[in-house]
Amino acid sequence: QVQLVESGGGLVQAGGSLRLSCVASGDINEINAMGWYRQAPGKQRDFVAQMSYDGSVNTADAVKDRVTVSRDNTKKSVYLQYLHMNNLEHEDTAVYFCKATIPREGHYWGQGVQVTVSS
Repeated sequence: QVQLVESGGGLVQAGGSLRLSCVASGDINEINAMGWYRQAPGKQRDFVAQMSYDGSVNTADAVKDRVTVSRDNTKKSVYLQYLHMNNLEHEDTAVYFCKATIPREGHYWGQGVQVTVSS
């Protein structure tokens, strides 16, 4: 069983910054990639950014100037990844989800964390 837990969301003013965390734990031998998606009310879930096992990063064009991804490899038994968001805009308001892709198993999702940007 694999568990993903996001944290770090909340209310922030436009122009501010936020760091989201995702912890993947459980029966994991390796992870191909961990990434972030977001879903605004009434809209589809959109890709934000992803880091692959080799450290390469893909970021959505809409946010690539304001978003970075990093990970902490020092924690044993868990996979920890961060989504750093800067210069937040009202349009960044959404529920942010973490996704892990595990070889021969597929995708796992976290429960999501709310980010609200006030104008």
